[in-house]
Order: sequence, then structure tokens, then C-alpha cells
Amino acid sequence: MDFALVIHADHLLRGDEAPVRDGALVLDGDARVVEVGPAVDVVPRHAGATVERVRGVVFPGLVNAHTHLELSALRGQVPGGHGFVAWVERLIGARTELLDEDTEAAIAAGVDALLAAGTVAVGEVTNGLGAVGALARAGLQGCVFHEVFGLDRDAVLRRLAGLADDVRARAALWGTDGGALPGGLAYAPAPHTLYTTHPDAVRAILASARERGARTSLHLAEHASERSAIERGEGPVVPWLRERARVTRAWPCAPLFDHAQDLGALSPDVLLVHLADARPHELDRVRAAGSPVVLCPRSNLHIDVRLPPLVAMREAGLEPALGTDSLASSPSLDVLAEAKALRDRFSSVPAWELVRMATWGGARALGLPGLGRFAPGARPGVFAVEGDAAASAPDGAAYLLSNLGAPRRRIRGAS
Repeated sequence: MDFALVIHADHLLRGDEAPVRDGALVLDGDARVVEVGPAVDVVPRHAGATVERVRGVVFPGLVNAHTHLELSALRGQVPGGHGFVAWVERLIGARTELLDEDTEAAIAAGVDALLAAGTVAVGEVTNGLGAVGALARAGLQGCVFHEVFGLDRDAVLRRLAGLADDVRARAALWGTDGGALPGGLAYAPAPHTLYTTHPDAVRAILASARERGARTSLHLAEHASERSAIERGEGPVVPWLRERARVTRAWPCAPLFDHAQDLGALSPDVLLVHLADARPHELDRVRAAGSPVVLCPRSNLHIDVRLPPLVAMREAGLEPALGTDSLASSPSLDVLAEAKALRDRFSSVPAWELVRMATWGGARALGLPGLGRFAPGARPGVFAVEGDAAASAPDGAAYLLSNLGAPRRRIRGAS
């Protein structure tokens, strides 16, 4: 068999498993992984192949499992630290001031930033499909979650029925037919949250995604005021929604995760985003349901000055993905910076596990088994951070997280 490339690196971060010090990665002519392991074993088996020696850290392409690129023009404009309701009110006010051309330019810049960070796939949450074309042109893969919310049952169900028209209206711009998205992007409707979306609409949205055979996404247990609204009909969310939505809803007054279960949201095909306010017994339920979990720690810190309960998640057997959320609540679209935020607080968690969240964790959450890891048959994209300091570091994953500003090079023969 002919091989396109053997990459021999001081540190090889495999994505789904522990790193290999002085490791080698073998790729075929389509940039698919053939073999990975210690260089002393792998390199001699491929005598005559082209070998690229990388002095530094090699890792698979990153997967940013939760983005809101349409909010990129709000970078640095929405102060946090005073809870979710205060933050979202400021966001709504700032968003009304945006011009279409500002939004489009910021989306394009956001996609460039994703590429510069070494991102190969995203889970993009959208209200208006504004980032789809830019993502496709950049060759990014992933899922587009077309978000629906509203407490007026009939109105929100009409909105759900009209999503297909939204996609068809943009098809000519994308160069696609009918309801298809361009490039390697999957599509699904998604409920926003359980407190901003009528329960019947949540059920209908999840059913619609399942009819497509698609995964979808839900913000859940992001902040304590969500729980107090759902469980007791109390707290700041309740008057805020009464004023904003002009609808008085009947609150479930049931445990938050019981309500999620009743609506069909605890399932392997629903990404649960945030879980910053989740409790240990609830995390056990998430694990039992097989629900993928996506954490956005820097967003949680900005909005509510808290982090997700990572230690409890590990004890529950969860292996989360990471997302950056939007630039309205996070300083960058670098998913490794999310891993670094967790590293700063949870120093006992091995650095390679945090990198796994930013690679294989995201790929698995989005249903993309060919990305995020150096495993036979995968085509994840290969990136490197090089230099004497990277080469001599005792832990390649820790070096990567401690040197986020170091240039990340895509190894082109491997992509």
C-alpha cells in the first residue's frame, strides 16, 4: 500500500486516547489515518514513505460544538456578571442596533478565527441561517441547529412549519437544491430552552429533528433562574418573560430534569448545552440517557460567574464536548481556550482529557466519527504547534493549553 505521509512528532495527541510521546501518524493518499502509535514501532514499518518530522505537538482538528456566529458583531458589547436576565436584556438591546453589513462582516471574521484556531467542525445555533454560507465556503463541517422559541403555542408551531421555507429561500444563495445545506453541514430544528419554548413546541421540534434522523440541541440548566422558573414559577425569569413575551405561561412546577425527560429531551440525539446548574443525581440521569453534553465554561463565567461541575460530571461518567458559545459572552472562538479555562480551575483533570473535549468529545457529540481523533479510517485534519519549547515540554497537552497564542499550523499533506 502507498502512503502519502508519515508524521513523526515529539508529542502526538490522539484525541480519543492518551497522548504518545515521540509518536508517529501514518496517512494514506486521502489523508485518512492508517496507523498511529510510538514512532519506534510505526516508522520502521513504512520504510520509503515520506516522513515529516515535527518538533512539537501534533493534534487533530478542533471541534467547536456550540457556536452562535450570528452574534459575532456583539463581541465585547454585552457586559456580564449580573446573571442571565441582565445579560440577555443587554444583548437584545445591543442586537437591535446592528446593521446587516456589520453582522455579515463579523460572521466572516468569526469563520476566519475558527480556521486560524484549527477548527474543522462546529455545532452552529442559528436564528436566521446567516452563517451557513460562510461556514460552507470555509469547508467547515458540522451541524446547523435552527433555533425556535416562543410561548404562544400556535405561533411557535407555525414558526416550526415555516423553517423549511427559510431554508429553501436561501438555497439559491448556497447553490443547493430544496432543503439541503451546502458542504458538510447537517441541519435540524432546535428548541432554545425549556422556559422560552412552549412544551408542545419542544415536543414537535424534537419530533421533527428525529424524522430527519438528525441530532438537535437544547440549552439546559445554564443558570439557577432557569430552575427556579421551571420548578417553582419563581425568580427573575418569570417577570422578564411575562414582560417580553406578553404571554403568561403555566409553569411546570416539576423538577427540571423530570420536565426535560417528559418532553423527550434526555436522549442520545439531543445535545445538552451548559449544565452549569446541574446536580450530581441529574448528571447520573444524563449519563443513563446517553445524552451528549456540551460545556461553554467561559460563557458561564462571563454571564453568571460560575463554571460547570466538571468533577461531578467525571464522577458520573460523562465525557463532555466543548463550545465557545457566542462572542457576546466569550472572548474568542478558540475551543482550546475553553479547555484552558477548565484547566485553570480543575487542575487535577489531566490536560489531555481537556484536549479530548475540544476534539473527539465534540466530534462524538455532533455525530462525526471521522473527526476529532487519530484512529484508523478517520480523516480529522492534522495540526501542529512547533518550536523548541513545545518539543521539550514534558506534557504536550499541557503545553498546548498553556500556550494558546502559539501559531497553529495545518499540515497540508494531511488535510
